Amino acid sequence: MADNGEIDIDLLLSKESSDLNKDKEIERILNTFRLDAYSVLDLQPGCTTKDIRLQYRKKSLLIHPDKTANKQAPDAFDRLKKAEDELQDEKKRAFLDQSFSDARRLLIQEKKWSIDDERLKGDEFLSEWRDKTRDILVENELRRRKLANIQMEEEGRQKRKAEEMAEEKKKNIEAKKSWEENRDMRVGKWREYQKVISKKKRKKTDILG
Repeated sequence: MADNGEIDIDLLLSKESSDLNKDKEIERILNTFRLDAYSVLDLQPGCTTKDIRLQYRKKSLLIHPDKTANKQAPDAFDRLKKAEDELQDEKKRAFLDQSFSDARRLLIQEKKWSIDDERLKGDEFLSEWRDKTRDILVENELRRRKLANIQMEEEGRQKRKAEEMAEEKKKNIEAKKSWEENRDMRVGKWREYQKVISKKKRKKTDILG
């Protein structure tokens, strides 16, 4: 039977091994291409929803901030959760799957292989496939951001136009209101003007007469 000293050493070694595994997993997640949710969860395209759920549970328990002193654990945990959410979202997962499909098709065309080529199952091709998918995802993200900026600029232009129209309408309303408020004064001035004109005419008539 092991004495207390041996038990403490075993526990210490076990804890160090566990901490090392946690640190390695945290580092792996943070160094993984974030747009590829499969890579973040360390899964392959085509896995089932159950696989995703189980893998997330396994890794979230390993790197949860409450279970490690690693300062990067919160960031890694957030990224892991985001990846799981994306793969559970049918539209987002379909988009990612399409990116993998496009990358595979392009690689096969570039290499001029058949779809039954055994080399498609090799590690080298799988690595190239990930890289190609990464390129496609980056292009799609850049395109999405460009479109988002264009839309934002257009929305800003429309907003400014609406504000200008509202300001113009406000000015017209104020001008109309001012015109109405000063009507009596204008009528009075006009009558005074007419009196002056009439007086001048009478005076001229008297002189000529």
